Amino acid sequence: MKSAVVLISGRGSNMQALVESAPGLDFRAVLSNRPEAAGLAWAAGRGLATRVVDHKAHASREAFDAALAAAIDAFSPDYVFLAGFMRILTPGFIDRFPNAILNIHPSLLPSFPGLHTHERALEAGVRLHGATVHFVTPALDHGPIVVQAAVPVLDADTPDTLAARVLAQEHRIYPQAARWLAQGRVTVTPAGVVRVSGSGVSTDWAISPRDPS
Repeated sequence: MKSAVVLISGRGSNMQALVESAPGLDFRAVLSNRPEAAGLAWAAGRGLATRVVDHKAHASREAFDAALAAAIDAFSPDYVFLAGFMRILTPGFIDRFPNAILNIHPSLLPSFPGLHTHERALEAGVRLHGATVHFVTPALDHGPIVVQAAVPVLDADTPDTLAARVLAQEHRIYPQAARWLAQGRVTVTPAGVVRVSGSGVSTDWAISPRDPS
């Protein structure tokens, strides 16, 4: 069985979705850079090991990443899932886990990398928004895409209503990607394109129904 650890910075709703909906993976631990992260209590309550590597206790980003990598190595995972982990990882850290770090980003990458994606989507007037599961590379939010899901942008949307609709899809596609990894169906080509064997396509578009109101 493939194994994984999850990195969080807050409540970890995507971490919860992974643990509850990807039973084919052995989730060995949940780590956070914030001691107060609410997701740690949830994980501990389900018997998962938890660890804190406080970024404030380290003098540099490189020092923090070295400590985080050491904490991860203690569990020897096959994969590292970022689930609301609010730190930009250094190239040295990423190179230590090649094609093994995954992230869920609340936009249809390559559109709207970085923060405030829902506000920016509304300002741009796009008609579709969504979420992307991708492998992590040194380029921020630009790694090989594993799966995406799209939702319509409604005329009455606010950043909060759009975020809620996207989050529901995040909770669906992140476990789906994890299940594909557990089944050994995911490969990354030399060109940086993800192939999912047996699925016919490498992306999964899920358009949620438009609110009739």
